[in-house]
Amino acid sequence: MDKFSYIANADPAYIDSLYRSYAKDPQSVDEEWGKFFAGFDFAQTDFSSNGSTHLDADEFKVYNLILAFREKGHLIADTNPIRPRKNRNAQLSLQELGFTEKDLDRKFYAGKFIGMPDATLGKIIDWLQKVYCSSMGFEYDYIIDPIEKEWWRSRIEGGKDHIDFSADKKKHILDKLNHTVVFEQFLDKKYIGQKRFSLEGGENTIPALDAIINKGSELGVEEFVFGMAHRGRLNVLANIMGKTYEHIFNEFEGNIVPDLTMGDGDVKYHLGYSSIVNTRAGKPVHLKLTPNPSHLEAVNPVLQGFVRAKGDILYETDHSRILPVTIHGDAAVAGQGVVYEVLQMSGLSGYRVGGTIHFVINNQIGFTTDFDDARTGNYCT
Repeated sequence: MDKFSYIANADPAYIDSLYRSYAKDPQSVDEEWGKFFAGFDFAQTDFSSNGSTHLDADEFKVYNLILAFREKGHLIADTNPIRPRKNRNAQLSLQELGFTEKDLDRKFYAGKFIGMPDATLGKIIDWLQKVYCSSMGFEYDYIIDPIEKEWWRSRIEGGKDHIDFSADKKKHILDKLNHTVVFEQFLDKKYIGQKRFSLEGGENTIPALDAIINKGSELGVEEFVFGMAHRGRLNVLANIMGKTYEHIFNEFEGNIVPDLTMGDGDVKYHLGYSSIVNTRAGKPVHLKLTPNPSHLEAVNPVLQGFVRAKGDILYETDHSRILPVTIHGDAAVAGQGVVYEVLQMSGLSGYRVGGTIHFVINNQIGFTTDFDDARTGNYCT
């Protein structure tokens, strides 16, 4: 729908019926109509009894402040526990947004755009900082598709992505983290000096993958196919794929069971694995970790081809039933061209797989390179 084509030659009675529907439930009308009616309501609002044009201008400044946090809040989000965020010139200070501390106690109707009509500026900013600048950052303002963009905004601001986990779920996350940490500590003490490409520093990968599997299964995914490099691979095999500690330790000891490696004798952090595990809801799902060579990120097109073929044949082109998950290091995403070559194929009819989850582990340093010397963009993605 281009610009305001939806109001050209429109029937007033039809517009009135749409507005009545919008007044009851803003989500019941097309997004473009929703924007039109929101603007209509905003324009009709009496911001002050004396009709101050200065106050009207400040209302629009608050609206622009909300847009600024949506667009650039991720640049100052507290996402790095190791060191302070680099200054990305987000321009989100009170002064840069056109206000002073004296304005913090003033109420603004523009807070309606985040569900807080007549809230003080201080409360509006506190809410925006909590949503967009806490331990999670959301970069979505670049999305062109208005429906997709609005889906993200409603999810983020609706609180569904800021979940207060139940005690049971917190215990489950802690249990996965404990298994992850103890596994790495044991390998470090038992097999000193042997190559293992530890997951230390990125331990939250395991509970994150566990959450992807459980939520995906709830949504109808029957099979998950993982592609990843060496780092953390043994931990994923043990604590996600269900490969037994005995088999993994045998590989360290040199007592490899031929049936498990097809007799190839490859190193332990190259090997793939397939299994069936039960989710927390007791539902069985198929898991596959594709084999991986020493050529960093070369597994990406292999993973996509495998998922496309299996989705076409086994799942009768219903690609919602099989989900590819690619695990990267941040330096590899920026430095290996094959990552973006595969991304460019994602929307092509001959190659699309219905979507891939890309899980990027921030290594803080890529082999020997600090991120300031590794990429030009704000993020490797």
